[in-house]
Amino acid sequence: MTYELGEVVAERRIETVAEDGGGMSVVVRIGKPQPDTLMDGVSPTKPHTDWYCPHQIVGLGGESVQVSFGVDSLQAFLLSVYSLQLKLAERAEAASVRLDWLGMPDLGLKVDPEVHKLSGPPPGVPRTG
Repeated sequence: MTYELGEVVAERRIETVAEDGGGMSVVVRIGKPQPDTLMDGVSPTKPHTDWYCPHQIVGLGGESVQVSFGVDSLQAFLLSVYSLQLKLAERAEAASVRLDWLGMPDLGLKVDPEVHKLSGPPPGVPRTG
């Protein structure tokens, strides 16, 4: 099945860095998650049981739109981000280039905050400082 990117909800421009110092831009786009209409009628209690999120890499190879599926729109979106991480790494290795976005590890696509540091101490533990 062929998918369209549709409305772009997120986009990032990533730079390639070759051993000889040359480079080019690679653009990553994520489309708005959509209900998977192929699943219509599968569950009588839910009109849409699955979602898909289209994504595209422009540069470093093919530019076809790919999709990731999830049980809801957020899971489909997050799986698209994860899929893009894997595909970017694979394409960069095949092209013998390094990818860079603001010098961030994982191109800023992996978010793993230390929530306990952001939200303060656990319940029952007094705040210090």
